[in-house]
Amino acid sequence: MGIILAILIFGFIVMFHEFGHFIIAKLNHIKVFDFSIGFGPSILHRQKGETTYNLRVIPLGGFCAMGEDNDESGKGNFNEKPVWVRMLVIFAGPFFNFILAFILGVILVAVTGYDKPVIGATIEGFPAEEAGLTAGDEIISLNGDRIHLWREITLNNMMNPGKEVTVVYDHKGETKETVLKPKKDKDGSYLLGIRPTDEFYTKANPLTAVQYGYYEVGYSIRSTIDGLKMLVYRKIGIKELSGPIGIGSFVNDSYQQSKAYGAGAVVVTMLSLALLLSANLGVMNLLPIPALDGGRLLFLIIEAVRRKRIPPEKEGVVHLIGMALLLILMAFVMYNDIIKIIAGQ
Repeated sequence: MGIILAILIFGFIVMFHEFGHFIIAKLNHIKVFDFSIGFGPSILHRQKGETTYNLRVIPLGGFCAMGEDNDESGKGNFNEKPVWVRMLVIFAGPFFNFILAFILGVILVAVTGYDKPVIGATIEGFPAEEAGLTAGDEIISLNGDRIHLWREITLNNMMNPGKEVTVVYDHKGETKETVLKPKKDKDGSYLLGIRPTDEFYTKANPLTAVQYGYYEVGYSIRSTIDGLKMLVYRKIGIKELSGPIGIGSFVNDSYQQSKAYGAGAVVVTMLSLALLLSANLGVMNLLPIPALDGGRLLFLIIEAVRRKRIPPEKEGVVHLIGMALLLILMAFVMYNDIIKIIAGQ
């Protein structure tokens, strides 16, 4: 059941992404030749107008073919549209992922509430207590970064282990500022020495559900970007990456753990994972890598600056090379995922 849920969640997120390209293309009278969920041979298809709608056998992605790499002319051709329209169509896919993440975030917060960054207790002998922070204080910012969720404190601490942090906080209605240097605990983790309240989640009303749903998306985007930074700075290795198989295994494990607590826990867990995956897909697709939306946007930005399109055959070769490299990376990641599953990690 967990694997089926993983396929459904991933398929729906990809479909929403491709629908972003599709709907903005259609609104701008651009022909869409193929709207596909999955890759490989088609197992279900339907023709409507110039568009063939396909469900393909490998549920690991999808595409919306608009003739981007062709040099054809004519009414409704993608490349005949102004560059800003084409940029809008390409950007729409990742943007729709952020829209989906926001919708899921609002639903999630409405159901579970939100984790305000309010201190429940300080740990004796650690920096927060020594600086005078007390239970009930609310963290406003860390090193100038606005804090809305308790998890953002954890993320900030993870990204800056052992480094001094400027803390702005609210103490009984008064804004205060202090500098804390995290201290190692017995497990070797750097801590400020604060704990959340016992009632970790605050119940949401319709207004705060929308507000904190937005913050949930921001947190998911930031955690994705911070993960990429850790990869670039070699704080984590490429073997730590997960592909569709690893994600499917994680979704299955999450389902198995949550089902013991009832259907409600399963729904909340799947909503949370879908939110994170949708925001993650949006960020990853905006990376300026050939074959991804970000790579295509880069070519369009260059075209806008030089006021001349890069020859489609040259752009096509770059995207083809990029796709080949991505497939090699995906194969490597999938291999690692399989090894991890076999090893029981």
